[in-house]
Amino acid sequence: MTTDLFSIPILGADQGWLVVEKPSGLSVQEERGQCLCSVLQPLIETDPNLRHRIDYDPRFGVHPVHRLDRETSGVILLACQPETFTYFARQFQHHKVLKRYVALLHGELPEPDVEQGWGLWTWPLSKEAGGRFHPEGPGRTIPCETRFRVLRRSAHYTLIECDLLTGRKHQIRRHARLAGHAVVGDARYGTPRSLKFLRDEMGFTRLALHSFSLQVQPPRAGAPRVFQSAAIPPEILRLLEEDQGNEVPDGLPGKEELEA
Repeated sequence: MTTDLFSIPILGADQGWLVVEKPSGLSVQEERGQCLCSVLQPLIETDPNLRHRIDYDPRFGVHPVHRLDRETSGVILLACQPETFTYFARQFQHHKVLKRYVALLHGELPEPDVEQGWGLWTWPLSKEAGGRFHPEGPGRTIPCETRFRVLRRSAHYTLIECDLLTGRKHQIRRHARLAGHAVVGDARYGTPRSLKFLRDEMGFTRLALHSFSLQVQPPRAGAPRVFQSAAIPPEILRLLEEDQGNEVPDGLPGKEELEA
């Protein structure tokens, strides 16, 4: 179902939780009255069917179980009961959740020389966010892992899908920058020149990073479930289509691939 009022797709919901698709440019929780949780809360309170389905607790409200940057769009899990929040948080803590992203990178990322086309970025990252010249971040760093593979290429861009095997702030964005192929539209880790070109010549003003799917074990479910976007954001595909010598994705990663 989709929330027509706010155009935020609801991909799944049950007792104590819901999964939605967040638009780019909307923070998750940081701005009261102007963030995803603030937008969803009145919708839940005025929709008796949804409120009953998730067994909404107004004293607890709506809280994200994991992070998603303001600039990043896509699938995110939220809890609306404290017990459900704790239940899902343990799965993230013990690395039982599979988060898959789609990202458009600058340049031609080489094919990883590994079995089945999957490569691994393992640069250590600090707890705090980095910047364009020092993406690894300040202070002590620890090993981090991002698994990736190439989906399609155009003349100037590479479309990849990637899994977060560890969790650090801006991990995909920082690893992509360390690989020499920053995420398209990244104001923090990309270059001012590329951002100006994208804005002025292509009309592209967002970060080309999308949380494509989330595999998690809901309470009382017999098996893990995959919650997946219906499509890669059209503005990202448009950039590929308009790039000379383009190759546009003719298919999306399916659930069978996510569960492999």
